Amino acid sequence: MSDDGKARLDKWLWAARFFKTRALAKAAIEGGKVHCRGERCKPSKEPKIDDELQIRQGHDTRTVVIKAISMVRRGAPDAQLLYEETAESLHLREEAAAQRKAAGPGLLISEHRPTKKQRRQIHRFRDERNTLSDG
Repeated sequence: MSDDGKARLDKWLWAARFFKTRALAKAAIEGGKVHCRGERCKPSKEPKIDDELQIRQGHDTRTVVIKAISMVRRGAPDAQLLYEETAESLHLREEAAAQRKAAGPGLLISEHRPTKKQRRQIHRFRDERNTLSDG
């Protein structure tokens, strides 16, 4: 799967579909969210086959081993051939996801803005709480 062009870590992460854009991949590397063989690295680092990467995205940290080098972004099935996630990494991610799920609905944050009616209910609730605590 090796393609022409200079191999760069940010480009490989983008091609392997860990990030939507190269700019996001570069920002993650510069922010210390990507480590190669346990050390921080630069976006221009040349990825090599069998390099081990730790990639932190949101709540999850993945440990992957590079299996192929590609500088072209293809479909997800092709991108998954570029790396292999370690069994330990997969197990830890599943455990963490189960713990987050068990922590439960108390952590549910709405993914949309409240409607006008919901906003009025929120304001009414806050006003009632404030008048009870004042009086």
